[in-house]
Amino acid sequence: MHFPGRFADQFVPDQLERVSLSFLVDDLVIRRGGVAGNIAYAMGVLGERPLLVGAVGPDFADYRAELERVGVDCTRVHVCDDVHTARFMCTTDSDMRQIASFYTGAMARASEISLSEWVGGAGGPDLVLIGANDPDAMLRHTRECRELGVAFVADPSQQLARMEGPAIRQLVEGARYLITNDYEWELLLQKTGWTEAQVAERAEVRITTLGEHGAQLVGRDGFELKIGVVPETGKVDPTGVGDGFRAGFLAGIANGLSLERAGQLGSLVAVNVLETDGPQEWTWDRDSSVARLRDAYGPDAADEIAASLPTQS
Repeated sequence: MHFPGRFADQFVPDQLERVSLSFLVDDLVIRRGGVAGNIAYAMGVLGERPLLVGAVGPDFADYRAELERVGVDCTRVHVCDDVHTARFMCTTDSDMRQIASFYTGAMARASEISLSEWVGGAGGPDLVLIGANDPDAMLRHTRECRELGVAFVADPSQQLARMEGPAIRQLVEGARYLITNDYEWELLLQKTGWTEAQVAERAEVRITTLGEHGAQLVGRDGFELKIGVVPETGKVDPTGVGDGFRAGFLAGIANGLSLERAGQLGSLVAVNVLETDGPQEWTWDRDSSVARLRDAYGPDAADEIAASLPTQS
């Protein structure tokens, strides 16, 4: 929502303990989001069939239909009849200051979901991404992946600020990929007390997104890659850009691309999200995408990645 004024003008300094305000907003935009939904949606657009796991409320029906339209498997989504799906509600004023609330809702029930019933057997997923969710659910699902011998991605993102070192260590131990942004990477080192070398002992590949500077991939065996960005045509909305990178990277890995090419595909999806208002409102055009890859990374990279891309718009 947008408030066409300044929040600062509405507060009386010596009356803050009695504050009671209502802001008349002039704009309301509702977007589908959430890290799992954003990543699954983008992977579906790229021709994959990701399996979405999470807890939602009975208000999820329209969202489910849109995800299934692009090929996302929602059969393992847990529906709680008595609470709403988690949501973030934000009002921005004319100074770009924000007042926001996050409603946990069904997300608090995610720890009730067990992966062991269907992960690890024939037909199960090759790779499980454990993203920001209810912390107890994140710990449970990480533990189940280790016990079942299923490869997983540790992607704690926003929950790093809430969780402490011992829990964060459990999320990272044994990961095939560890994904954070640059600030989260420093926070992870600080809270765990680990060095970079100690992280490498526990996660095969570390992926650190660097905003406008691209991404860094560091392997346990000592290799290091720097992935540049695909130049943007404009910055519209940064919400979900990191999720877009993850989706492109995972789609590339699923199609047998090298780490470098998968990272480049991730950068392509990320810039599509950046140039669009909302994390799932971007559109896919194969021809223009291949052209952008060629301009950013050269013809060899574009040809290799193009072989894994869907043809439909």
